[in-house]
Amino acid sequence: MGTISNITELNAAILLLENKQTQEAILLKEQFNLTYESIKPINFIRSTFKELVTAPDFKEDLLNTSISLAAGYFSKKLAVGSTNNPLKQILGSFLQMGVTSVVSKNADDIRTKFMDILSVVFEKKA
Repeated sequence: MGTISNITELNAAILLLENKQTQEAILLKEQFNLTYESIKPINFIRSTFKELVTAPDFKEDLLNTSISLAAGYFSKKLAVGSTNNPLKQILGSFLQMGVTSVVSKNADDIRTKFMDILSVVFEKKA
């Protein structure tokens, strides 16, 4: 905008600035509403969950974790059973943590060996 030399140019400049102010106010309100919606707890949880699920290794990590936890749980149940002896329960918990840790660190190898065993067991005999 150049130098204003008469009232008509002044009025035009004022009208232009008022329109600009109205547009910026609309944009500011829209941005406020978007920000407000994004920080609501349910929307925050939903967006975090979407990011987690769309992670490339999520399914594999979930499977490995599930296998590790199940192996630890069943090893404790096999070793301890349903005893009320506190010492056996503590030892069973340590066994469960150890098995879970070992299985989680070697999940890929264990899965490969398991698949090899399954292929041998279910292989058709010619």
